[in-house]
Amino acid sequence: MGMMRFAFLCLLSLAACDSAPTTASPHPSVAVRATGVDAAALRAAVDSASRLPRLRSLLVLRDGETMAAHVFNDGPPLDRPVNIKSASKSVMSALIGIAIERGILTGVDQPVLPLLRADAPRNPDPRLARLTVGNLLSMQAGLERTSGENYGRWVSSSNWVRYALSRPFVAAPGTDMLYSTGSTHLLSAALTRATGRSTLANARAWLGEPLGITIPPWPVDPQGVYFGGNEMRLSPRALARFGELYRRGGEIDGRRIVSAKWIEQSWTPRTVSPWSGQAYGFGWFLTDMRGHAVRFAWGYGGQMVYVVSDLGLTIVMTSDPNGARDSGHIDSLHHLVSDLLVPAAERGA
Repeated sequence: MGMMRFAFLCLLSLAACDSAPTTASPHPSVAVRATGVDAAALRAAVDSASRLPRLRSLLVLRDGETMAAHVFNDGPPLDRPVNIKSASKSVMSALIGIAIERGILTGVDQPVLPLLRADAPRNPDPRLARLTVGNLLSMQAGLERTSGENYGRWVSSSNWVRYALSRPFVAAPGTDMLYSTGSTHLLSAALTRATGRSTLANARAWLGEPLGITIPPWPVDPQGVYFGGNEMRLSPRALARFGELYRRGGEIDGRRIVSAKWIEQSWTPRTVSPWSGQAYGFGWFLTDMRGHAVRFAWGYGGQMVYVVSDLGLTIVMTSDPNGARDSGHIDSLHHLVSDLLVPAAERGA
C-alpha cells in the first residue's frame, strides 16, 4: 500500500511540474484550459504597455492570482484611488442589481418617473412615463444625450436630474443607443430616493465592505446626489477586486455580493454603440477577442476593466484621465488585451 501511495504522489508531482499549455484529456473532444500565463508573451505585453505615454497602471490576474502589477509614467501607487471616469457606470449597474435583489427596486422594467417625479417637467412627454430602469442602464432612454457636446450645459445646470428628465425625446425608449451620463445619474438619484441614503453609503455598504476596498467620496450634483456614471474614485487594485467579483459570478471569498443572474443580464447584448460598433449590456461593453467573450468597463481616457471569463482573466488599466479625446490610445489598450495578454493566457505557463 505504501509503494502504491508513493507512486501516486510521484504522478501528481510530475503533473504539477508539466509546463505544457494543455494536459491530456480523458476524452479527445474535451479541451483542458491552460493555466498561468506565458512568461515571454507577458513580458512583451508589459514592454508594449510601458511605451504608451498615457498609461498609468496595468494589473493582470488569472484565476485570482496576480500575474503582473505595474505602474507607468509616474502614475500613483496601485492602491491609491484614481478617477475612473465612466467605468463608474459599471459600478452603478452593480448597485442597481443589488437593489433589485434586495427588493428595493422591483426590476429592470420598473418605471423611474414615480421615484423622480419631484424633478419631472410640469407637462412631461407621455413617453417619460414609459422610461424604465433597464432603459437607463442600457443607454436606451431615448432622451437627448447629456454627454458629448451637451455635457457642459448639463453639469452647469442648477438641477441635473431635472435637466436630464426635461431633454426632448429623440428616439423611443428601448430603441436606439444614446450614450448619456445623465441616464446613469438618474439611476443614482432613483437609488438615493428608494433607499433614503446616498449612493456613496450604498456603494460602501454593498461593495466596499464585502470586497474589502476603499470607496472615497466623489463629486455630487447641486442637490447632493452622488454623480451616477462619472468621476468615481477607485484604486486599480479595487477595480481588480470588482472585476474579479464579476468574473467569479458575483461571489467572492465565499460571500455572495451580486447575483449571478444579474451578471448574466448585464452581459447580455441589448444595443450597439454607433461609434465603436461594440455591443452594450447593462453598464458593460461586450466584444469578442480571438474567439473569447470579453466584457469591459470603459472610462474616458482609458480607465478599463476587462473580464475574460473562459480564460480566468481580469485585466485593469488606468490612464491619464485628462488627455484629449484620442481613440488611438483606446485601440492600443484593446491591442494589449487581444494580441498579447489573451494569447499569453491561451498558451499558459
